[in-house]
Amino acid sequence: MHKSVQSRWQSTIRASSIILPLALALAGCGAEAPVAQAEPDTIADESVEAPLPVMGPERVILGFGDSLMAGYNVAEEEGYPEVLERALRGRGINARLIDAGVSGDTTAAGRQRIGFVLDNAGAEIDLAIIELGGNDLLRGLPTDLARENLAAIIEEVQSRDIPVLLMGMRAPPNLGTDYIAAFDGMYADLAEEYGTALVPFFMEPVYDQPQLMQSDRVHPTAEGIEEMVAATVDDVAEALPPVDEN
Repeated sequence: MHKSVQSRWQSTIRASSIILPLALALAGCGAEAPVAQAEPDTIADESVEAPLPVMGPERVILGFGDSLMAGYNVAEEEGYPEVLERALRGRGINARLIDAGVSGDTTAAGRQRIGFVLDNAGAEIDLAIIELGGNDLLRGLPTDLARENLAAIIEEVQSRDIPVLLMGMRAPPNLGTDYIAAFDGMYADLAEEYGTALVPFFMEPVYDQPQLMQSDRVHPTAEGIEEMVAATVDDVAEALPPVDEN
C-alpha cells in the first residue's frame, strides 16, 4: 500500500448459490431426485469503478490545520490527509499529502507557524488545504481576530504562488446570532476576497451523525473521516492547478 504521507506535523461476498437438497424431499414421494445444477457465481456489481492507474507527476498537497486535520484519536493511516491521499490516488492522481495538522491550534497559532511549515515542506507544494477556526470557536475567541489570522495565512501561502482550498466551519446555535453570522460568514468572504476554492462546511457529512462522531462530539471517528473525504475529494481534485507541461 502506498504510504508516502509524512508524519503528523513532522507525522463478493462471493455469492455461491446454495443448492438445497431437494432430493430428500422428492425421495419421500417416490420421485427420482433431479441432478442439482450449480448456479453461476454472482456477477460483480459493474457500477463499482476500478481504481485508475496512478499517472503523471507527483502532486504535493499540504494539509494545514488543527486536530481535524491531524486525526485526533484515530490511527495514523486513518487521518484525513492519509485517507484523502489514497482517495486521490484511486482516481489516478499521483498525490502526496503532507500532514501539517496540530491538535489544539487556533488561527493565531496557525498564523505563527505557517511560514515555518512552508519553508520546511521539503517539496514544491501544488495546493494548500487550510482548515482552522474550530478551536477559536470552542474558546469563544473574537471572530475579527480569527478572520485576520486566516487572511494572513492565506496571504503567506499565496505569496509563494500556492493555490488555497479553504475549509469552512460553522458555529453552533447557542453562541448567538451575531457571533454565528460573523463566524460562518468569514470563510465565504475570505474565499471571495482572495479567490480561493472553498468547502463551506468541512464537518457537513458528520456533524449531525452521532455514529460518525467520537464520544467528545467534536471529532469524527475513522468512519466519519472516510465520509468527510468522500464529500470533499472532488473539491480537492478540482482545486489542484493544471499540470505544467513545460
